[in-house]
Amino acid sequence: MSNATTPPDPTAAARSRIRERHLRPAGERPASSARGLHHTALISSDVEATIAFYQDVLGFPLTELIENRDYPGSSHFFFDIGNGNLLAFFDFPGLDVGPYAEVLGGLHHVAISVEPERWGRLVESLTAAGVEHVVHSGVSVYFRDPDGARIELIADPLGEMYGEQVL
Repeated sequence: MSNATTPPDPTAAARSRIRERHLRPAGERPASSARGLHHTALISSDVEATIAFYQDVLGFPLTELIENRDYPGSSHFFFDIGNGNLLAFFDFPGLDVGPYAEVLGGLHHVAISVEPERWGRLVESLTAAGVEHVVHSGVSVYFRDPDGARIELIADPLGEMYGEQVL
């Protein structure tokens, strides 16, 4: 039988130092200067496929489809993800934007809170649509959208993560 010990996590000390230096107890934090997330904009290679996925598979209603003011011929479209928040997309016809890639400063994933009862139905919808997905901790499901962006649906309420308050 081995007496091997787990080596110390070098990032744990850094997290502890950062937490000690910057994280204030909830009652001591100032109010945020923001009032919420208006929208997050991702890139779509196919407007109709993106709409079919987000509206028909995930149940996020399309709320607007307009021309992108920054790139003529490009569309800017929005989905309602609840609480006055929007998930938006741009398409860039004629530009070779390449495949999705996780890069420094780029998107890792978008986590969207859904009611627990709806969460189970959405996992079933992903399965029925043939979308590969992974369930974690019984409240999170991770999958990729048609362009490869990682999306998480989480059944925890806003301000909580895996039963812990983060707000």
